[in-house]
Amino acid sequence: MKQLKGTALLMVWANVPIEMEDDYNRWYNEEHIEERLSCPGFLSAGRYEAVSSGPKHLAVYELDNIGALQTKEYQHFKNFPSELSQHVLAGITIIRNSYEMIFPLDLSEDVASSEMAPALQIGRMEVSPQEDAEWNEWYNSVYVPNYMKVPGCIRGRRYKGVSLTPGQPKYSTVYELTDPEISKTDEWLRQRAIDPRNTKWQNAMNHAPGSPGVWIRTY
Repeated sequence: MKQLKGTALLMVWANVPIEMEDDYNRWYNEEHIEERLSCPGFLSAGRYEAVSSGPKHLAVYELDNIGALQTKEYQHFKNFPSELSQHVLAGITIIRNSYEMIFPLDLSEDVASSEMAPALQIGRMEVSPQEDAEWNEWYNSVYVPNYMKVPGCIRGRRYKGVSLTPGQPKYSTVYELTDPEISKTDEWLRQRAIDPRNTKWQNAMNHAPGSPGVWIRTY
């Protein structure tokens, strides 16, 4: 089976002026995403638009490992962008974060060969250094596994930042969903409160503005 998921992510969010939307979408779909996927270690990619929260535009790249961002091919595209890339990027504000997976510790064949999800709920957060170890243990053993019991939640994976836009928190949680409404269902809300430890650790989290947010796949 073809590998489509790995142990690292590159996620790029963008707010685009309305007058540049057409140029931005054409550039992304016709040049940029295919350019990136030609680089070693870039396994698959999807484009998403915000249903709740923001920024509006999100591109998610599944990487074999974080080393995919150090290859000569990727560095060439990054350091020598096309004229169209320079034109488009000059007019937008982006958040560009790369992450390594911390939960689960590895991927099954089924997960590694799975397509990009129809919708994503993404949280970007951190806690105080003193709480970090205990919070991560709860998140990995309680919080994500309970949400994964919800019908329509395909899976949840957690990441730690490797290279983050300044001001971005160090952790991200990505839930892959069959539908952008899954995290509004009664069962999702029930799981949110099902464990007595949840309230403590939910309140301990410092989220990025607009986190968590939901995005639906567009490309």
